Amino acid sequence: MATTYLTRTSWGTATNRQKFTQSFWIKRSAIGVQQALLGVESGGNDEARVLFRTDDTFEFYDYQSGYTFRYITNRKFTDCSAWYNIVLRVDTDNGTVANRVRIYINGVQETSFSTATAPSQNLNTFYNSSGNHIVQIGRQSTGNSYFNGSMSHINFLDGEDRDSSFFGSTDSTTGEWKINANPSGVNYGTNGYFILKNGNTITDSSPNSNNFSVGGGLLTKTEDCPDNVFITLNPLFYVSSAYTLIQGNLRTNGTSSNADRSLYGTIGASSGKYYFETKIDDTYGGDSNNIRIGIVSDDQVVQTVNNGTFFSTSRGYAYYGQDGSKRNNGNTASYGNTFTINDIIGCAFDLDNNKIYWSKNNVWQNSGDPTSGATGTGSAYNLATGYSYLPAISNYYTQDKVSINFGNGYFGATAVSSAGTNASGNGIFEYAVPTGYTALSTKGLNL
Repeated sequence: MATTYLTRTSWGTATNRQKFTQSFWIKRSAIGVQQALLGVESGGNDEARVLFRTDDTFEFYDYQSGYTFRYITNRKFTDCSAWYNIVLRVDTDNGTVANRVRIYINGVQETSFSTATAPSQNLNTFYNSSGNHIVQIGRQSTGNSYFNGSMSHINFLDGEDRDSSFFGSTDSTTGEWKINANPSGVNYGTNGYFILKNGNTITDSSPNSNNFSVGGGLLTKTEDCPDNVFITLNPLFYVSSAYTLIQGNLRTNGTSSNADRSLYGTIGASSGKYYFETKIDDTYGGDSNNIRIGIVSDDQVVQTVNNGTFFSTSRGYAYYGQDGSKRNNGNTASYGNTFTINDIIGCAFDLDNNKIYWSKNNVWQNSGDPTSGATGTGSAYNLATGYSYLPAISNYYTQDKVSINFGNGYFGATAVSSAGTNASGNGIFEYAVPTGYTALSTKGLNL
């Protein structure tokens, strides 16, 4: 979301200010900064907040001329590769103090807090009070602490005290917490709502028509969702501190200084056939392109902040924009055409037959045919076998910028101009995906 937020004003009289349940599915894109999931404010001294703190702990509070309740977890939430389901369960009527506010993360109740100020019994919360209140999703209602990441399936139940099993369940095969996309058998009450159910729709899917509007920024749809997690660039690698990552960690927006550096994806694979696209947004001088695109085995990622390139390793493979060469293990060989600003580079890597191919603007270089299987017609390299590979990019100049489409259908905030065919049905790309290939995502890994 970055600077995007949703808003709604003038709640009706709450069904029950003492009892409600809020559920979010969220995926973080940055850590180490305060980010609000939701804020409620009246313009006076009262407010309520749901947020990640600067130390990456989670906070939930209600404030009415003082904290009426406040919870800060000891646990830190630093995973930017997976979705979290956060459920806030409030029932101030409850005679058991510990059960008046309960927080669940991926189906597990949080029990360890650095701050745990419980509400008094029968407290009327500000969180669900009536009047001309501003409810904002994706930032604090005071206009800062924007959430940086993705959101999906946001439910608010007015007057209902529900545990996390209403919103998710454990997958019997993988053991992971998975979404219940269509919760049923519940009364949403007066102020309840269900938004972001299908893509980026902010029309309420509950019976209430409590629709939200975009208060600022650009709300874009993503294929990345709790049921199908897509790869992004990984902001947790040490070298990422030198990069500015934006648009859900799918676009680089320059680096801190001129130096060879590499960034890597959040998901790898050891078998299967995968495809992704990289659009060149900017380069030093407009044509002297020092951007390299490829893959590397996950045991050979180079994390040096300066002078570290993934293709200098024995299992790192790159296509180099400046001269169209291919590079591996410090060696350079003639391969294809140069590429520069606005060019779209496709990368198809076949981990069943251990081949890799690159295209420029839908033309496969070196007359490559990614569908040729074991024959490997025009393949750039025979990949080392028995390893898990991550997509990787590398650049030198501070001005070098790229947007990567791992299947979300966007380059940065711009949708692909005309989606190509994709027989797997997994991911949206600018150009047709070679037959047998798919996006690198949790679904793609199991096709």
